[in-house]
Amino acid sequence: MNNPEPHILIIFGASGDLTKRKLIPALYELFEQKLLPEKFAVLGVSRTELSDQEFRQKMREFLPGTSKNEAQLTIFLESLFYQSLETSFAGDYLKLKKRLETLGQTLSIPANYIFYLSTPPLLYPVIPQILAESGLNDVSQGFKRIIIEKPFGTDLSSARDLNRKLLSYYTEDQLYRIDHYLGKETVQNMLVTRFSNGIFEPIWNQNFIHHVEITSAETLGVEDRGGYYEHSGALRDMVQNHLMQLVGLIAMEPPVVIEANAIRNEMLKVFQSMRPIRETDVPNQVFRGQYTQSHINNEHVKGYREEKGVDPQSKTETYVAIKFFIDNFRWAGVPFYIRTGKKLPTRVTEVVIYFKTIPHHLFVYQSDSEPINNQLVLRIQPDEGILLKLGMKVPGAGFRVQTMNMDFHYNELSNSYLPSAYSRLLLDCMHGDATLYSRSDAVEKAWECVQPILDAWQNNPDIPVYGYPAGTWGPETVDNLVENSIWRKPCKNLAHDGEYCEL
Repeated sequence: MNNPEPHILIIFGASGDLTKRKLIPALYELFEQKLLPEKFAVLGVSRTELSDQEFRQKMREFLPGTSKNEAQLTIFLESLFYQSLETSFAGDYLKLKKRLETLGQTLSIPANYIFYLSTPPLLYPVIPQILAESGLNDVSQGFKRIIIEKPFGTDLSSARDLNRKLLSYYTEDQLYRIDHYLGKETVQNMLVTRFSNGIFEPIWNQNFIHHVEITSAETLGVEDRGGYYEHSGALRDMVQNHLMQLVGLIAMEPPVVIEANAIRNEMLKVFQSMRPIRETDVPNQVFRGQYTQSHINNEHVKGYREEKGVDPQSKTETYVAIKFFIDNFRWAGVPFYIRTGKKLPTRVTEVVIYFKTIPHHLFVYQSDSEPINNQLVLRIQPDEGILLKLGMKVPGAGFRVQTMNMDFHYNELSNSYLPSAYSRLLLDCMHGDATLYSRSDAVEKAWECVQPILDAWQNNPDIPVYGYPAGTWGPETVDNLVENSIWRKPCKNLAHDGEYCEL
């Protein structure tokens, strides 16, 4: 791969946790792999008063350090610069513009700029507008791109309003709405699994697939983010963005080419084909829950309403499970199930394809009177890999059948460089490749899919919030959502799935 064009990456909110813990380490990873341009600089921007050297020292604390790579670290840190700025004051942006011009002249870098908004969402419409009014959206002298972190709006109305404001100053190809889930190697591999293997694509449809289950579970609670989470909840925090993107990749039609617009067009079609969940359908198709106090490994665990910053009468969901359908030729009648939650037994994200059972049962099954569905498990984290569950003969007399596993693990590719999610996405933006970034129409369509759920919860106070003890798989009532009342209970380990469970 060719290195990107020389440019300056400007990080707004440079004193925040995301910059220190994710962005700068991701850039250093690219630097170590020699994937950054030869002429490159990072300009951190924040209200805090810091010198270039003080900023470098703060970032140094979050980078791996050994005597072997100290010289490399020094070279990388010298590419970091800092500019104090009041982000909501237009007059300060003249200082930013002059500083960029000075850096460009000193380091022989053309006016190619990437602006990363690692800031509170209320600044998402403010910073791009002032940048544009300061002439920093002008592409006549070099490219200008903006990376925007989630959440992209808090509902359909705010997402449309934000898109309208951004598109009044920038073209769609200048806007990069980042979702770090799409930067994960195993998420991208779902496309390769589907479209590079002739054994999967012919059966990837309603003729062979019984249902699809997507799980994103966390063992952590809200920790010290109770104040933020009260205004977010699991639906906004996980479903509208991360999990909807997974649905798009699993359900999309084959693109004509592996190119940004072709892939994003097909994902948009998935969202357009989703059967609307009406407000009256919400009580039967959507279940929400909150974790309650419990004991995990003999330690007392607080309930959500006891967390700092949380309303003692809060109805904010820490768990949500949804059943929905995609009304097109490929998926007609196939139910999709999504669930996500905090304080669950293990941290795991995976997609499970349940294939239909054979039409005529010839054999006796070892553990069940009825044969289980073949399953294809696409594990995103942890123990990343792919698992296929098959029926095999038990050794000995007769034809008794038991389920066996065929699996592949990404850690077997030990000789390959696997970039972190942020490294991959930053590098793609540097190359001008928006394949793994969300487009404005898809963002709005995803919000359209979940908005009726938010409206129903707002308008109908009788819709219950079910409690579930911390450390369990959510409210028991969600079993009624799934046919046969069977949810998969994944473990940390993908290998030996079903034989033992590591939590």
